[in-house]
Order: sequence, then structure tokens, then C-alpha cells
Amino acid sequence: MTGVFRNAALRASLVMTCAAGAAFTAGAHAGDAQAGRAKAVQCSACHGLDGMSKLPEAPNLAGQTEPYLIKALKDYRSGKRKDEMMNTMAKPLTDADIANLAAFYNGLKPQ
Repeated sequence: MTGVFRNAALRASLVMTCAAGAAFTAGAHAGDAQAGRAKAVQCSACHGLDGMSKLPEAPNLAGQTEPYLIKALKDYRSGKRKDEMMNTMAKPLTDADIANLAAFYNGLKPQ
């Protein structure tokens, strides 16, 4: 009986830990795609409003994962990642702006 209880308690603990981790991860990257679309007007000259680059040196953003986009924008904002144009564009972005942009571009389908 002790082994059964121990296994059940272990399973319950594992499920609660995984659920808490999933909730934290989802909340950490939850952005408003509609607000991101409005903010993306600034980005569209190079990356296109549809997330498909208009310039050969600018990457396509449509369909990129939110964690990747968030990290990239935060790194540009802090100067950890170097690109004169992107550092300038990312500097005034808030964490909410970044999450919203990531949600918007993640929701677009690459062509």
C-alpha cells in the first residue's frame, strides 16, 4: 500500500509541476496579436505587414516562434545583438510591445 501511495503522490506532484510550468511558459509569451499588428506597421517597410520580407537582407518573420522573436527583439533592444537599424527600432519597445509583435508574426503563415 505504501508503494501505491508513494507512486500516486509522485504522479500528482509531477502533474502539478508540469501544469505550473506550462502556465508560466504560456503567460511569459502571451501577447496580443491585434496590438502587435498595429505596432508592426513600423516593421512593414523591411519585413512586410504579411511578415514576408521586402528586402533581401531582412528576414521573413511570418510563422517564427514567439520565444525566438521575443529573445531576438530583447537582444536588439539591449544591444546584445548588433544591427544598427534593429537596435534603433527595438530600443523604445516595451516588453508588452515585444510580446504583441511576437504573437502577431507567429500567427502569420509563411508563403
